[in-house]
Amino acid sequence: MVAWIAMRDASAATVTLRDPVKREIAMELVASAENSTLAWYERYDYIEDIDDGRGYTGGLVGFTSGTHDMLMLIERYTAEVPESTLAAFLPALRAVDGTDSHDGLGEPFEQAWRAEAAEPAFQQAQRDEVDRLYFEPAVSQAIEDGLGVLGQFAYFDAMVMHGDSGFADVRTQALRAQATPAAGGDERDYLSAFLGARVVEMKKEEAHEDTSRVDTAQRVFLDEGSLPLDPPLRWSVYGDPFEILSDPPSRW
Repeated sequence: MVAWIAMRDASAATVTLRDPVKREIAMELVASAENSTLAWYERYDYIEDIDDGRGYTGGLVGFTSGTHDMLMLIERYTAEVPESTLAAFLPALRAVDGTDSHDGLGEPFEQAWRAEAAEPAFQQAQRDEVDRLYFEPAVSQAIEDGLGVLGQFAYFDAMVMHGDSGFADVRTQALRAQATPAAGGDERDYLSAFLGARVVEMKKEEAHEDTSRVDTAQRVFLDEGSLPLDPPLRWSVYGDPFEILSDPPSRW
């Protein structure tokens, strides 16, 4: 019995956010903040300007026309599917990159995005870019820092919102307050410092003044000791309540 418990605990300790169930939970948590739903797999077609200074926001994690990741997504997709209706908008996307402009885009671009979102190839392209730009870099860094599943998710969510440079700034501020577990620090203390630095970073922009995706979600899990992100999980974002009561099926 003692040996079985030890094996079980060792196995639990090796679970990462790459585990299909944990990844599903992560995507549902992100979707609750990005799209006010748990059904992330229904948001490939999402596209709008949310007036955050980043132009269009679209897709699974909010790729934006003003911060280069939407351009990278469509460049990679149209390289694979040259006949895509989105290919015609590449010159305009390159021109508005780094701005909030809609020049050359507008309703025709929105319609093309929604139409392509029904195509499995565009859905796969979105998943691939989430992996390449956000998920894998965040999880790899979190594992290197000695963080468990909650910490890996906290890094992922921060990278989704702030990009790699913004994430690096948040992590740097956290490291000034606490050492990572890999460097001998306490995991909860470090995560608390990271979430605190994340809130400071969010409040630098008016569009991100609502920090509930940290305060009433990730901070709740940390305070409850839900470091493995095991259901049941209950949280709220922007005042809307959400829950995951049992392990969800993986849709990734």
